[in-house]
This record gives sequence, C-alpha cells and structure tokens, in this order.
Amino acid sequence: MANSSPVTMAPALAAQFKALADDTRLAVLARLSEEPTCVCDLADGIGVSQPLLSFHLRTLREARLVRVTRRGRWSYYALDRRALEGLGDVLEGLAGPEEHTIADACCKPKTLL
Repeated sequence: MANSSPVTMAPALAAQFKALADDTRLAVLARLSEEPTCVCDLADGIGVSQPLLSFHLRTLREARLVRVTRRGRWSYYALDRRALEGLGDVLEGLAGPEEHTIADACCKPKTLL
C-alpha cells in the first residue's frame, strides 16, 4: 500500500476503515496488540460469544488487518502490523503539511470588458 496513492487504494482503504468502525473489532485489535491469541482466549477476554467473535475476525481478516496461523486444531490471530502502519501513513499523508496557503487568484472576481 505504501507505493500506491489513497485514490487508487480507495476501495481497500474503505474496507479497512469500515472494519475499524466497530467497538468490538477495536477491542479485538487492542487485545491482539498485546500478543497473538487463540479464539477461545479472545472470546473470554472481550466478552462475546465465539460465533459473534468469528464474524468480527472474518471481517478483520478480509480487511487484511489481522492474520491467522493454524496450529493443529487451534487458530491464533495476530495483528497485521504492516497494514496498520500503512493506514497510519495514509492518514498522515491526507493531513498534508501543517500550514496551507490559499492562492488569491482563485477567488478574485473576473472583470468584464
């Protein structure tokens, strides 16, 4: 995502921001920021049922914000730190420089001849 502009990446960025716009998914991300975690520990720590948690994890996976590693019958989820750093870079780029100047020429009335 670092080499692409926000305009060309708009659909993927929109999916990521939509995934972040939910308090349960933000709680999942906060928990995963501590360490990779299995579903049962995530469900207990966040206080949601495993089926509901699976829905939220699928949304986060589809947005490429988390990744899953399977070990036997257990699935461990972890943050995709590169994706989150990329979102931070996009937001920083959208903020632009600290100061902007407004060109005077764009708003001057045109004189009629």
